[in-house]
Amino acid sequence: MVSRPGTTPDHVGAGAVMVGVLSQIDAADPRVQELMSSLVMHAHAFICENEVTWDEWLTGLDFLARVGRWTTPDRNEFLLMSDISGSSALLNALNRHQPWIPAHATGKRAVSRTAPVRRMGDVIATEEEWADGDWALVHGRVLDTDHEPVAGARMDIRQARGSLHFTSQAGGPSALLITGADGRYRFRTVRPRSYSLPADGPGGEWLRVAGCQPVRPGHILASVEARSHRRLDTRLFAADDPLLHLDPAVGVKDARVLEFPLNDDPAAIEAAGMPGPYFDVSCDLVLVPDTRV
Repeated sequence: MVSRPGTTPDHVGAGAVMVGVLSQIDAADPRVQELMSSLVMHAHAFICENEVTWDEWLTGLDFLARVGRWTTPDRNEFLLMSDISGSSALLNALNRHQPWIPAHATGKRAVSRTAPVRRMGDVIATEEEWADGDWALVHGRVLDTDHEPVAGARMDIRQARGSLHFTSQAGGPSALLITGADGRYRFRTVRPRSYSLPADGPGGEWLRVAGCQPVRPGHILASVEARSHRRLDTRLFAADDPLLHLDPAVGVKDARVLEFPLNDDPAAIEAAGMPGPYFDVSCDLVLVPDTRV
């Protein structure tokens, strides 16, 4: 970038401005002090490196104000911005040892309702979705890092519908499964379908201006917890989904990309309790020991 004459950071005393602000931050909490100081330094660096004008700055402030106005008890536009900016994916990667509260890239608040307890092999799709076909059997084992089965693991399964929401808030597929001594799990559902993020607010404006499409590839969200192990949060994507590399929430990076082979063997269909040919999806999930306990 070619600097405008007389407006280089050194010329305008940018360093002195930043030092002046930092010298006034005196938070009682050391971590708050660290974060506030870092935020100021990065904000000043952004302004200097990009030679931001007042018009650009005010446009950004207006955008943030509108994000706030769009946020309600049922829709958090800031969470949506966190997702589509890749910030949520980055936080997940950096905080694997801490419980993750999924925002599900819908701008919704994190799911608080517990999924219904199901038996292994139950159909977790709604009657309407099950009637539409595209049946799938998802099965595998919950293992530890020594490839031994983990008994008593709690699996919270949520699945996106072809809509804006995740299941516990929109009535779609969801289940709470508990593994037995063999660590195995299985449930019947429908193939996950792509869905659009809320694009009618500032988050949608961000995507349009950035030239990004708003549709997420279909996936199943699995959260697995077990005593003495770290919680695992992952997504199960289909390898042949055409949107796999265009996820606006960058969720595929930290996920399982699986084959969804179609099983049309009559004996297998009967054994699985399926109405017809189904996608036979196998996925083992590995839990890491929690060294803090």
